[in-house]
Amino acid sequence: MKLHINHTTIYRYDQPVVYALQKVRLRPQKVAIQTVVDWHVAVSGGVIETHYLDHYGNHVDLVNVDRDAQEVSITASGTVDTHDGTGILGKVYGRAPLWHFQQATEATTAGAGVRALAEGVAMDGDRIAALHALSGRILAAAPYETGKTDNETKAEDALSIGAGVCQDHAQIFIAAARHLGIPARYVSGYLMMNDRVDQDATHAWAEAHIDGLGWVGFDVSNGVSPDERYVRIATGRDARDASPTQGMRIGSAQEHMIVSLQVQQ
Repeated sequence: MKLHINHTTIYRYDQPVVYALQKVRLRPQKVAIQTVVDWHVAVSGGVIETHYLDHYGNHVDLVNVDRDAQEVSITASGTVDTHDGTGILGKVYGRAPLWHFQQATEATTAGAGVRALAEGVAMDGDRIAALHALSGRILAAAPYETGKTDNETKAEDALSIGAGVCQDHAQIFIAAARHLGIPARYVSGYLMMNDRVDQDATHAWAEAHIDGLGWVGFDVSNGVSPDERYVRIATGRDARDASPTQGMRIGSAQEHMIVSLQVQQ
């Protein structure tokens, strides 16, 4: 399936910025389940100073915001040809070892709620079926609802709130899977929705490592494994590692972010 994507992120500041740097992860990964036909990242109000592959294999652009700028715009656009792997990425490994994805982070530490949720899943049989069952338990315990959590919400906190969005669902799944001894990681990317073109945010899901299969994806928010409607951008141990944009700035300027995203065939 050929997916056409146009994704613009605008940062506006209430006063001129002395110095700001954005770490941008907005280039699709080159893996067997997707082929990047064409892709371009354009910046207004700043310049891409350098780029590199991080230890997760994510392509990172470092954007230096123009001095005294009050707005910077980052647009990622292009076409990706996707292939349905029934949720299986496979035995694809980078520099980060599997044990690295069994380590808890601040956002994915399993508290009492996550542990109880995980321990209610039988893992002595079909592990894929068990992980789908875990996904269902998470969605039942914390139904999809915007406005209840934010980018800083931890997995255990989202579960306690009893609601969340795709970031929260992925991090709860990751925390629970690791508690069960299964390597798990966070994936950020795009999802073509059947009922709309315009979206207000990127998407996120989780992957668990299954012996004999490799990495297998689970989209808790939608109750499915990723198919040809999904485009992978970045991976990491949690949302922070795979965030599409992540910045720092010097000065007292306050920041406001606007996202415009279209995903279509």
